[in-house]
Amino acid sequence: MGHHVLPGNPPVEVILRRSARARRISLRVSGVDGRVTLTMPPGVAERTALDFANEKAAWLRAQLSRQPDMTEVRIGSDLPVEGRLRRLLPGSGRRIQLADDTLAVPGPPETAPRRVQAWLKTRARDHLAAASDYYAQAVGREYARLTLRDTRSRWGSCTHDAGLMYSWRLILAPREVLDYVAAHEVAHLVEMNHSHAFWTIVERLCPDYDTPRRWLRENGAELHRYRFE
Repeated sequence: MGHHVLPGNPPVEVILRRSARARRISLRVSGVDGRVTLTMPPGVAERTALDFANEKAAWLRAQLSRQPDMTEVRIGSDLPVEGRLRRLLPGSGRRIQLADDTLAVPGPPETAPRRVQAWLKTRARDHLAAASDYYAQAVGREYARLTLRDTRSRWGSCTHDAGLMYSWRLILAPREVLDYVAAHEVAHLVEMNHSHAFWTIVERLCPDYDTPRRWLRENGAELHRYRFE
């Protein structure tokens, strides 16, 4: 992979990527970190691909201007936990302490981002496992495993061999949103599609599912703005 900067205001850094499977030149703006990737199929000259990117420069800048500002999580910053903003404060003892409006993080301040991320993942796994167990029992099915990832493209998925995958960032959203995603994926244990029968199961498990579904559509991108590196 290489890099190229499109001139203009502001300049746009583009990552060049060659793909044997690509059939055409494509430009992608990551919703997670705003990185721009220009993918080239075999046999296409780099100059041709860069000309394509230059033609799309105005579109690229428009896309980048809509990206949510990244927030570096550190002591003193605000972070949503289960849908409520908490201020990160220095803590004492050995464990992170969650209160109504604060998250007290013990240890050196520079370790706080990593510790908070690990704590969030553990909490996400606990909540998602409990919700998945509850809904799986309700539909009379079992799932094979539960995996957490940090995916931008989807909040959850269900494989054909009954594996459930969730984004751990769901723990940042209100609890009813996390529950809806769990109900949605567990419903796929019965119906591996989005048919009327599938949505009937979702509605039985989560009667007001349209509200959390709409919340994710309108606010989900914001959950990706928090960076823990």
